[in-house]
Amino acid sequence: MQVGDEIIEASLTTGGVPVVRSTTEAQKRRRAFAAAVDGAAWTFGIVLAVALRFEFMMGPRGWIATILLGLIAAGIHIGAGYYLALYRGRFTYGSFEEVRVLGLLVLVETILIALFIIPLGPLIGVPRGTSLLAAPIVLLLMFGVRYLARLTIERARKPGADAEPAIVVGAGYIADRLLHHVNTDPTATFRPVALLDDDPAKANLLLRGVPVIGRIDDVKEAAERTGATMLIVAIGQADSSLLRKLSDLGEKAGLRVAVTPTLADLQSGAESPSDVRDISIEDLIGRNPVDTNVEQIAGYITGKRVLVTGAGGSIGSELCRQLAKFGPSELIMLDRDETGLQMAQLGTAGHGLLDTNDVVLADIRDPELMNALFEERRPEVVFHAAALKHLPMLEQYPDEAWKTNVLGSLNVIQAARRVGVTTFVNISTDKAANPTSVLGHSKRVAEKLTAWAGEETSMRYLSVRFGNVIGSRGSMLPTFQRLIAEGKPITVTHPEATRYFMTIPEACQLVIQAGGIGRAGEVLILDMGEPVSILEVAKRMIAMSGKNIEIVFTGLRPGEKLHEELVGHRENLERPFHPKVSHARADVISPERLDKAGWEARMKANPRNNDTAIIEPINLEKAQHS
Repeated sequence: MQVGDEIIEASLTTGGVPVVRSTTEAQKRRRAFAAAVDGAAWTFGIVLAVALRFEFMMGPRGWIATILLGLIAAGIHIGAGYYLALYRGRFTYGSFEEVRVLGLLVLVETILIALFIIPLGPLIGVPRGTSLLAAPIVLLLMFGVRYLARLTIERARKPGADAEPAIVVGAGYIADRLLHHVNTDPTATFRPVALLDDDPAKANLLLRGVPVIGRIDDVKEAAERTGATMLIVAIGQADSSLLRKLSDLGEKAGLRVAVTPTLADLQSGAESPSDVRDISIEDLIGRNPVDTNVEQIAGYITGKRVLVTGAGGSIGSELCRQLAKFGPSELIMLDRDETGLQMAQLGTAGHGLLDTNDVVLADIRDPELMNALFEERRPEVVFHAAALKHLPMLEQYPDEAWKTNVLGSLNVIQAARRVGVTTFVNISTDKAANPTSVLGHSKRVAEKLTAWAGEETSMRYLSVRFGNVIGSRGSMLPTFQRLIAEGKPITVTHPEATRYFMTIPEACQLVIQAGGIGRAGEVLILDMGEPVSILEVAKRMIAMSGKNIEIVFTGLRPGEKLHEELVGHRENLERPFHPKVSHARADVISPERLDKAGWEARMKANPRNNDTAIIEPINLEKAQHS
C-alpha cells in the first residue's frame, strides 16, 4: 500500500471516487502534516512519560521544563527528518523503509537527549530517564498513526460490494500477491472471501484479512458458507491433473473457475497477479511447470550463431522467441513459408519487415541451397524443426514425407557437418516410436540419420521426441474450437483414443534444455505426463462453451494409433540430467543405406494401427449407449 507520494488522497473521496488535487500542493500538505504529527508525538511522549513518572504531581516549573524539552525534541526530530528527506518524499508514507529510518532516528535522538538530560535533568527539574521512558511512547504513536493511515486507505481501495465473491485455492506466494493487488484496487471485478489450502500449517492463517477455511476438497462447503460464485486457482506449480480436479470440484459447486498467471510469468513481469482469466482447455491438459537450467542453456547458445529450420511453424517460431532471450550472436530463421517467417520475426525482432538477413526463405529439400547457406552463414548450433507433420495427409502422399522428412533432414544434417556445427537438435515426434504411419516411419529415419551424424562427428547431434503440442497449426484443439464456434459436430476418431499433450512453450523450453544435456547419437524423450482421453477433451470443451454440440466417432484412420507411444520396444531409458528428459540410444543409418523402396516395403509389412483399434466408423448412438 503506497500513500505518501500518491496524487490521490484517501481523505478526499466522494462516493468511492478519488478526487485529484494539484500534485505539489497535496504532497506538501501531507508531508507537513506528517512532520507535525511526528513532532507532536515527541512532545506528547515526553510530557506523558514525565507525568507518569510523578503520577501527574508536578509543580509549574516541572511542567514548563517538560513541555519545553518536548518541543525541543520535536524540533530536533523535524529538522533531522527534513535533512534525511523523511518529509521530502524519499520514502512512501507507512512503508517498511520509512518505518526503519524513523525507528533509527528516534533511537539516535533518544540517546542524544539522554546524554543531555542525565547530567542536567535535576537542575531543570526533569527526570534523568525521561527520553528512555518517552521513546516507546513516541514510537508507538508514530507507528500507530501510520498504521491507521494505511488501514484507512486500504479499506477505501478494497473492491466494491458489487465485485464477484471468490474463493482462492492456495495460500502461498501467488495468493499473497493476488490478495495484495485485488485488495488495493477498487475497480477489481472480484473480491476474495476465503482461502483453501491443504497445508496443515496454514489451517488458521489469515492472509491479508482473508481466512483459510478449509482444504482443497472443501470447495462445495466453502461456496455454501461464503456465497462465492468464483473459484480462483492461485498455485504456482499447479499441473493439468490438479487443474482438472479443481475444475470438476468448481463445476459441481456451481462456481466459475479461473486461474492466475504461472509463477514464471509473474517473475518475468509478463503478467501481474491480478491478471486472472477463466480456465481454458489448454490449462486442463497441458499446463506443466518446467524447471529450466538457464546456465546450462546459456553455455551453448549465448554468443553463438544459431539457425532454426521450420522457423515459421508453431514450434519453430516459439523456439526462436525463446532462443533470442539467451543472447545468440546471430539467430537465423529459415523457412519456405514467407508468412510464417514474418510472424517469427515479429516475435523476435518486434517487426515483420522481412528486409534483414535474420530471415531466410529457403527449402530444405534443396541440397545445393542448404550447402551454400550453411557455408555463408556458418551456424554453430542448429535446431531442425522443419517437417511435414499431418499424418492423414502423408498417408495419401508418402513421397512428400520422404522428400521432406527424410531427404530434407539429410540435406540439413550434411550441410551442418560440412561447416562444423557443434550442436544439432532434430525435432522428432512420438509417432517415431514403434511407427505405424508414414509420418512416424519418416521421422524415425530422420532420428537414425541424426544419430549417424552424431557417431561420425562425436558432436551433439541428437533428436528430441515428444507428442502433440497444444495450439499448433492444424492440431486437434484449434480444430475443435473452430467446430464448436461454428456449431458443427466434433469428430473424434475413437471413444478410447488417448494422446499426450504439451504446451508449445513447455515443449520448446525442454527442447532447448535437451540441446544442453544431450549426447551424440541420443534420442531425448520429453516427459509428457499422463495421456489424455480425446473424448474427454471434446466433452470438456463442449461443456466450457455452453453449447449443445454433437460428438461423432469416425474410426481410426490408416496409420493412426489408438494410444500413442513415446518409447520404442527396444529403447532403454535413463534420466541422468533432468527429471523431465529421458535419454535413449538411437538406431543408426548412414545415407548410403537409404532405400526408399525398402522403406515403403517395411511400412506395408508393419501394422498400420494398434491391434486393438477399431478401424470401421462407429455409430454415434451405439457408442453413446455402450
